[in-house]
Amino acid sequence: MLDIEDLDWNEDGLIPVITQDLDGTVLTLAYMDEEALELSLKTGKAHYYSRSKQRIRVKGEVSGNMQEVEEIKVDCDRDALLMKVDQKGQACHKGHYSCFYRSLIDPKSDEENTEDIDYSLNILKELEEVIKDRKKNPTEGSYTSSLFSKGEEEIDKKLGEESVEVLVAKDEERVISESADLLYHLLVKLTYEDIELGEVMDELRGRRG
Repeated sequence: MLDIEDLDWNEDGLIPVITQDLDGTVLTLAYMDEEALELSLKTGKAHYYSRSKQRIRVKGEVSGNMQEVEEIKVDCDRDALLMKVDQKGQACHKGHYSCFYRSLIDPKSDEENTEDIDYSLNILKELEEVIKDRKKNPTEGSYTSSLFSKGEEEIDKKLGEESVEVLVAKDEERVISESADLLYHLLVKLTYEDIELGEVMDELRGRRG
């Protein structure tokens, strides 16, 4: 049995991962770093390293289309992984079941019958990462850092104030603006309590049955 340390990671500390469903359909080609692989093995949920966002993400953190890991194999050169998963919903961010839905040979490869996935919630994950950084590395002049320095009482106070602001907002534009402030302060509260946004999302998914 190989250990993670035995893998041939590339110069960026990454390894490509081909993901298949239980029927053998190729779903995605992505990358993992050591931490993402460890999390995938530990939690049973597929985690990948996003090269564009430069962070680890659990598959389905926004869409809910999770991948439950069943098996991970290593190729003969130890420089690529094959992961078999139980796919929930679509794997492709464009709404297709597999990312490999187009053909170089068949010009009529079907791009219809897709379900649009709203990835606008990615901004919440990006904002969460910024807030975490402000907590870990206080920055002079940062409002977020100042909230953490003032402590729980001030954080709770601001969250309460923003909740009221949403309730008393009189027009659509104001509701949108105050809701954005509320979500920001909620993320600050969650970060202060060391609670991941993903944990809240898991709770909501569980309530859907």
